[in-house]
Amino acid sequence: MSVATQRSNGILTSERSRMNTTAIEVTSLVKTFGATRAVDGISLTVPAGYVFGFVGPNGAGKTTTLRIMATLDEPDSGDIRICGQSICDDPREVRRRIGFMPDALPDIVDITAHEYLDFFGRAYGLRGAALARRVAEVEDFTGLGPLREKTLHALSKGMKQRVCLARALIHDPAVLLMDEPAAGLDPRARIELKNSVRRLAEQGKTLLISSHILSELAEMCNGVVIMEQGRLLSQGTLEAVATGARPDSPGREVFVAALEGGDGQLRALLEATPAVRSFQRGALGGDVVLQGGETEAADLLQKLVGGGGRVTDFHLRKSTLEDVFMNVTKGGLNE
Repeated sequence: MSVATQRSNGILTSERSRMNTTAIEVTSLVKTFGATRAVDGISLTVPAGYVFGFVGPNGAGKTTTLRIMATLDEPDSGDIRICGQSICDDPREVRRRIGFMPDALPDIVDITAHEYLDFFGRAYGLRGAALARRVAEVEDFTGLGPLREKTLHALSKGMKQRVCLARALIHDPAVLLMDEPAAGLDPRARIELKNSVRRLAEQGKTLLISSHILSELAEMCNGVVIMEQGRLLSQGTLEAVATGARPDSPGREVFVAALEGGDGQLRALLEATPAVRSFQRGALGGDVVLQGGETEAADLLQKLVGGGGRVTDFHLRKSTLEDVFMNVTKGGLNE
């Protein structure tokens, strides 16, 4: 396979066309195992160049969906297109476009990390100098250089995850599918993983990342897909999904804090503001429910400062991925 490349951030990236704005398109996907409908007619899209989190309770159908995307399982019905190519009609071409990072690496005693990557490079058609260069590139990107002669069996969990990522990148795919990449990693390895994801996103790759660590996932992603009991509950940017999860919200929440002794004046100013729906005092400050958006929040801050309020903190509260997840899911199990 010919790989046209250019250097970017220490790793080679393909000079590929960006004409197709949708990298992953899932249409009416169904997969059953006996009486269990693991994936129940879901449809979703992931735009090219985006990093989407793929979240849901255990048994939601995430791993099954990822395995079908990776052409490891076949759907009962429906289809998935990766960069315009159908997994049903042309799985070989799909495999050229995807890199799949499962949640575990084979525990092989007699093969080194370098040999493992060399094998997969050959499997994707790389030979000679191009193969050696590519393996060196991904080893450098994932920090595997000092460990290239260690066997897979001798590697720690974090190092094995690096090898998994390097293998997924060996053929320079446009789309990366990552199944619980941070599971079992220590804090340093998790930080390094997040940095790798950011660098890949900067190169324009599309990533779909399944994870239960929602706080860290939110730091890496600009979109989210939420599943439960095999069904798609929500998808889109975090802000869009948060808005959809709370359609009856009375307004934006603003956190306000003032110097000690200024609470009475602050409360009086807030009560005199028509856009303020409520104010609840907390240990470190107060939560204001404000009718409106950023313009109204800016006007309120100006009024508080102009009215003599000694404000020390003022910011709009944003829904976290944990908030969105709890609002959207119901805690059901797929039986």
